[in-house]
Amino acid sequence: MIRRAAVLFLAALLPLLAGAGQAQAAGYRYWSFWDLGGDAWTYATQGPSTARPADGDVQGFRFAVSEDSADATQPRGAADFAAICAKTPAKDGEKRVALVIDFGTAADAPAGETPPAGRTACARVPSDATTAEALASVAEPLRYNPNALLCAIAGYPEKGCGEQVSDGSAPAPEKEDDAKSSASSESSDDDGGPSLGLVAGIAVVAFLGVAAIWQVRRRA
Repeated sequence: MIRRAAVLFLAALLPLLAGAGQAQAAGYRYWSFWDLGGDAWTYATQGPSTARPADGDVQGFRFAVSEDSADATQPRGAADFAAICAKTPAKDGEKRVALVIDFGTAADAPAGETPPAGRTACARVPSDATTAEALASVAEPLRYNPNALLCAIAGYPEKGCGEQVSDGSAPAPEKEDDAKSSASSESSDDDGGPSLGLVAGIAVVAFLGVAAIWQVRRRA
């Protein structure tokens, strides 16, 4: 009977352990950078300051809370070079880059800020220009942190830069990474919930207690 109770106890405890691990998940509020290949967005492998798009390329930016590049949210809206750059004629020595800028949702916005409506723009820049230069030509002001992380496009957001957010907790210090990198998903035991180690420790103690009682009664 007691052995069965111990098994049932541990079975009931497993979801709690899983939930404790999930409670530690964290995300970062930042601008992600994307390339359009065919009809699909791909997370950029370079940062805007080093990427040099070709004439006819389509690139996108999305402001959102994400754990990492696999979790990052893609830009929304039309992403067609011909449509975006229809009114921008080609010019010798220059290139045209179509940009899709998605300011995200109210749920991902910093406290007290409202995301502007998404926009598209056709940047005509020198043939050797970077994406950052193309973006600056159509969506100023841009804001960067000392680590070259892109913090704001067209002035949004007004403050903050790659801050960690988790379950409504206060933002952590600025993320130290370059503009192309996705945010990491480090966990913390200070998120307001019990740590996984604490819950696991309680489970072990409880299990040993049940086992000891069973052994004593068995010998008796």
